[in-house]
Amino acid sequence: MASAAAVPADDVDRTITAFTRLDQRGDKKAMNKLAARLQREQPYLLQYAASTRAEHGDKVGEAAVFYATLVWAMFDRKHEGTLPRLTNQNLADADTVVTTDLGTVEGLADKPVHERVAPTLVDAQPYVIAKLRELIEEDVREAAMAADTAAVIFKPTQVVIEAFDAALTGRRAGEVQGTVVHDAPKVGRNDQCPCGSGKKYKKCHGAAA
Repeated sequence: MASAAAVPADDVDRTITAFTRLDQRGDKKAMNKLAARLQREQPYLLQYAASTRAEHGDKVGEAAVFYATLVWAMFDRKHEGTLPRLTNQNLADADTVVTTDLGTVEGLADKPVHERVAPTLVDAQPYVIAKLRELIEEDVREAAMAADTAAVIFKPTQVVIEAFDAALTGRRAGEVQGTVVHDAPKVGRNDQCPCGSGKKYKKCHGAAA
């Protein structure tokens, strides 16, 4: 059964269309504005997605951040400016839920990457999951992303979905937007960007700040 916070199919499709147009136009100003919003509103999400860079390298980290950003944008379309801010605890709890759920899937490691999906998420967020499965399958098939990279980032992407769904349904509430983030480290303009790109903040997510 779909979650009360299920993202509608139209919102999923509009998000993909918007991202595609940004990419085709090469609209750096709009992309920087979007990136600055993500850094301001969802700093823990950004840090969580970027954490894959330390173990798997820049390309994997960038892919994880892109997919996490895409998921955020899907949920944000309906809740712009009011989407709960995920915390480290939200994400840690969601990771536990997804890991447990994936553990119930028989023969998980033998399945193609895009089929390694937590069953409860298929029910809770059917349109988001269906679109992500389609995108992952297409990226791997067209060699836009290595299968190994897809295998690393697909679970964290599902964790972000579970965290937002839980926050919006009140199962595990996030922070109300507008509250002060006390424990998120302040990023200096000459520091490395927390998104994992390896660039200085002022030349990455801080460009529009």
